[in-house]
Amino acid sequence: MLILAPMQGLTELLFRRAFHRCYPGAFDYAVSPFLSLTHGNLKVADKKIEDVLPQLNVDSIPVVPQLLGHETNEFIDLSNRLFDLGYSEVNWNMGCPMRRVAGKHRGSGILPHPDEVRAILEQIVPNIKPQLSVKIRLGYYSENEIDNIIPVLNDFPLKDVTIHPRIGKQVYSGRTNLDKLSEVLPYIRHKVIYNGDINSVFDYSKIRTLFPQIKDVMIGRGVLYNPLLPIQIRQQCSSDFDSVPINGSMMPTKDFILFFMEEIMRLDICTQAKIRKIKEYWCLFSKALPGSEESKRKVLHASDLDAIIALIRDMTK
Repeated sequence: MLILAPMQGLTELLFRRAFHRCYPGAFDYAVSPFLSLTHGNLKVADKKIEDVLPQLNVDSIPVVPQLLGHETNEFIDLSNRLFDLGYSEVNWNMGCPMRRVAGKHRGSGILPHPDEVRAILEQIVPNIKPQLSVKIRLGYYSENEIDNIIPVLNDFPLKDVTIHPRIGKQVYSGRTNLDKLSEVLPYIRHKVIYNGDINSVFDYSKIRTLFPQIKDVMIGRGVLYNPLLPIQIRQQCSSDFDSVPINGSMMPTKDFILFFMEEIMRLDICTQAKIRKIKEYWCLFSKALPGSEESKRKVLHASDLDAIIALIRDMTK
């Protein structure tokens, strides 16, 4: 399977709906950007979980909600609410590398504390209705922290474990540590999903060759650099998949970029918020387009919304 990675502020509902409309079947499912357990009473406030409300996700990539935090009562309440909404799985984020998150023992910041992970799992696993999956890194300070996390995870009936083979302190810099991943894989009892630096068909094929026991791969920023990447992987590695989308039905990258930017224009948010969002995506999407860096930077320097869209239209002709 190909899975869309959770990227805060990027792979939220708007993106998942637009992507599914343009490239149906490209991803088997997505993991949502995290729902923070610290954002008030998630049990009753639909606004807090709007990104994964089923009625808004009908025409979208199927999604698994991801939760961030170590507040066990809130975790249980929200997981069971999501189950009642129709979700059979929730994912626990133990991979977010951001310092403001990790410093509070959330995301990858909990990985140096296996006893804390065990205590949380002991509380939530028997008391939640959906299955639980987890997304982790090798550690926060050291890649060896995973050595103490694996025995903890092995003691619980998890659906699967997604591993991004970096440490939290790296954030997204440096190389993934595939040697360490190879070392620990034999000790993990659960199904493993690979995540990290899948930016090309070659990257995907390399991981599948190095780790033939890993059948499912999660793609993050690679799909923002090249929206056609999951289609290309399915076509060129067709033996890995049950079905392969037909190339003729796929929207060209430049058309998708323009379509998505115009979807942002329709959002019911202020003009400045639209400009910030368009520019954030443009920094990533523009990598997939030909043309000089100077011409692409014009979008980032423009301050008028109509001018920004006009520039993008011109570059996606």
